[in-house]
Amino acid sequence: MQVYQVLASKSIDAIFSITKETTVFQALELMAEKNIGAVLVLEDGELIGIFSERDYARKVILMGRASRDTLIGDVMTDKVITVETDQKIEDCMQIMSDKHIRHLPVNRKGELVGIISINDIVSAIIREQKAHIKSLEGYISGTPYA
Repeated sequence: MQVYQVLASKSIDAIFSITKETTVFQALELMAEKNIGAVLVLEDGELIGIFSERDYARKVILMGRASRDTLIGDVMTDKVITVETDQKIEDCMQIMSDKHIRHLPVNRKGELVGIISINDIVSAIIREQKAHIKSLEGYISGTPYA
Protein backbone atom coordinates (compact mmCIF):
# COMPACT_ATOMS: atom_id res chain seq x y z
CA MET A 1 0.00 0.00 0.00
CA GLN A 2 1.21 3.48 -0.84
CA VAL A 3 0.72 6.89 0.75
CA TYR A 4 -1.72 8.10 -1.93
CA GLN A 5 -4.03 5.21 -1.00
CA VAL A 6 -3.97 6.24 2.66
CA LEU A 7 -4.74 9.84 1.69
CA ALA A 8 -7.65 8.70 -0.49
CA SER A 9 -9.16 6.71 2.38
CA LYS A 10 -9.05 9.54 4.91
CA SER A 11 -12.36 11.04 6.00
CA ILE A 12 -10.74 14.49 6.04
CA ASP A 13 -8.85 15.48 2.93
CA ALA A 14 -8.37 19.15 3.78
CA ILE A 15 -5.01 20.60 4.73
CA PHE A 16 -5.36 22.65 7.90
CA SER A 17 -2.65 25.25 8.24
CA ILE A 18 -1.59 28.30 10.19
CA THR A 19 1.18 30.88 9.94
CA LYS A 20 4.14 31.43 12.22
CA GLU A 21 2.38 34.58 13.49
CA THR A 22 -0.60 32.54 14.76
CA THR A 23 -0.74 32.25 18.54
CA VAL A 24 -0.47 28.84 20.14
CA PHE A 25 -3.96 29.35 21.58
CA GLN A 26 -5.42 29.96 18.10
CA ALA A 27 -3.64 26.87 16.79
CA LEU A 28 -5.02 24.78 19.66
CA GLU A 29 -8.53 26.07 18.94
CA LEU A 30 -8.20 24.98 15.31
CA MET A 31 -6.81 21.60 16.30
CA ALA A 32 -9.67 21.03 18.77
CA GLU A 33 -12.31 22.17 16.25
CA LYS A 34 -10.97 19.87 13.52
CA ASN A 35 -10.06 17.05 15.93
CA ILE A 36 -6.48 16.87 14.68
CA GLY A 37 -3.22 16.38 16.56
CA ALA A 38 -1.00 18.59 14.41
CA VAL A 39 -1.29 21.53 12.07
CA LEU A 40 1.01 22.60 9.26
CA VAL A 41 2.73 25.99 9.29
CA LEU A 42 2.80 27.65 5.87
CA GLU A 43 4.38 30.83 4.59
CA ASP A 44 3.49 32.00 1.08
CA GLY A 45 2.11 28.51 0.41
CA GLU A 46 5.37 26.81 1.42
CA LEU A 47 5.69 24.39 4.33
CA ILE A 48 7.97 25.91 6.96
CA GLY A 49 6.98 23.93 10.03
CA ILE A 50 4.53 21.76 11.91
CA PHE A 51 2.95 22.27 15.32
CA SER A 52 1.72 19.28 17.28
CA GLU A 53 0.27 18.43 20.67
CA ARG A 54 3.76 17.26 21.61
CA ASP A 55 5.20 20.68 20.75
CA TYR A 56 2.57 22.26 22.97
CA ALA A 57 3.35 19.98 25.90
CA ARG A 58 7.11 20.27 25.66
CA LYS A 59 7.71 23.79 24.35
CA VAL A 60 4.83 25.71 25.89
CA ILE A 61 3.49 24.04 29.04
CA LEU A 62 6.78 22.66 30.38
CA MET A 63 8.58 25.91 29.58
CA GLY A 64 5.99 27.98 31.47
CA ARG A 65 4.86 29.92 28.40
CA ALA A 66 1.37 31.35 27.93
CA SER A 67 -0.46 29.95 24.90
CA ARG A 68 -2.26 33.26 24.25
CA ASP A 69 1.06 35.16 24.06
CA THR A 70 3.32 32.63 22.37
CA LEU A 71 3.65 32.62 18.59
CA ILE A 72 3.80 29.38 16.64
CA GLY A 73 7.05 30.51 15.02
CA ASP A 74 8.69 30.31 18.45
CA VAL A 75 7.63 26.74 19.24
CA MET A 76 6.96 24.93 15.96
CA THR A 77 9.10 22.11 14.67
CA ASP A 78 10.89 23.64 11.70
CA LYS A 79 12.76 20.58 10.45
CA VAL A 80 9.77 18.88 8.88
CA ILE A 81 10.12 15.40 7.46
CA THR A 82 7.87 14.83 4.46
CA VAL A 83 6.99 11.87 2.26
CA GLU A 84 5.87 11.49 -1.35
CA THR A 85 2.54 10.03 -2.47
CA ASP A 86 4.21 7.03 -4.10
CA GLN A 87 6.12 5.94 -0.99
CA LYS A 88 5.13 2.71 0.74
CA ILE A 89 3.40 3.01 4.09
CA GLU A 90 5.94 0.60 5.54
CA ASP A 91 8.55 3.28 4.83
CA CYS A 92 6.38 5.87 6.57
CA MET A 93 5.98 3.63 9.61
CA GLN A 94 9.76 3.22 9.78
CA ILE A 95 10.30 6.99 9.53
CA MET A 96 7.73 7.65 12.25
CA SER A 97 9.26 5.02 14.51
CA ASP A 98 12.86 6.13 13.95
CA LYS A 99 12.12 9.85 14.34
CA HIS A 100 9.49 9.49 17.09
CA ILE A 101 6.90 11.49 15.15
CA ARG A 102 3.20 10.92 14.54
CA HIS A 103 2.49 13.08 11.48
CA LEU A 104 4.00 13.26 8.00
CA PRO A 105 3.15 15.96 5.48
CA VAL A 106 2.73 14.47 2.00
CA ASN A 107 4.07 15.92 -1.26
CA ARG A 108 3.35 15.05 -4.86
CA LYS A 109 6.22 16.17 -7.09
CA GLY A 110 7.25 18.78 -4.55
CA GLU A 111 3.74 20.15 -3.93
CA LEU A 112 2.07 19.73 -0.53
CA VAL A 113 -1.07 17.60 -0.96
CA GLY A 114 -1.91 16.38 2.53
CA ILE A 115 -0.80 14.95 5.83
CA ILE A 116 -0.97 11.46 7.26
CA SER A 117 -0.86 10.37 10.87
CA ILE A 118 0.12 7.13 12.51
CA ASN A 119 -3.60 6.58 13.10
CA ASP A 120 -4.30 6.93 9.37
CA ILE A 121 -1.67 4.29 8.62
CA VAL A 122 -2.91 1.86 11.26
CA SER A 123 -6.51 2.27 10.06
CA ALA A 124 -5.45 1.63 6.45
CA ILE A 125 -3.54 -1.50 7.42
CA ILE A 126 -6.53 -2.82 9.39
CA ARG A 127 -8.85 -2.21 6.42
CA GLU A 128 -6.42 -3.94 4.08
CA GLN A 129 -6.05 -6.93 6.40
CA LYS A 130 -9.83 -7.28 6.77
CA ALA A 131 -10.19 -7.29 2.98
CA HIS A 132 -7.51 -9.98 2.68
CA ILE A 133 -9.18 -12.10 5.34
CA LYS A 134 -12.57 -11.78 3.67
CA SER A 135 -11.03 -12.72 0.32
CA LEU A 136 -9.29 -15.76 1.80
CA GLU A 137 -12.47 -16.84 3.58
CA GLY A 138 -14.33 -16.63 0.27
CA TYR A 139 -11.62 -18.62 -1.47
CA ILE A 140 -11.66 -21.32 1.20
CA SER A 141 -15.45 -21.60 1.29
CA GLY A 142 -15.77 -21.42 -2.49
CA THR A 143 -17.90 -18.26 -2.43
CA PRO A 144 -16.81 -15.31 -4.55
CA TYR A 145 -15.36 -12.28 -2.80
CA ALA A 146 -17.79 -9.38 -2.96
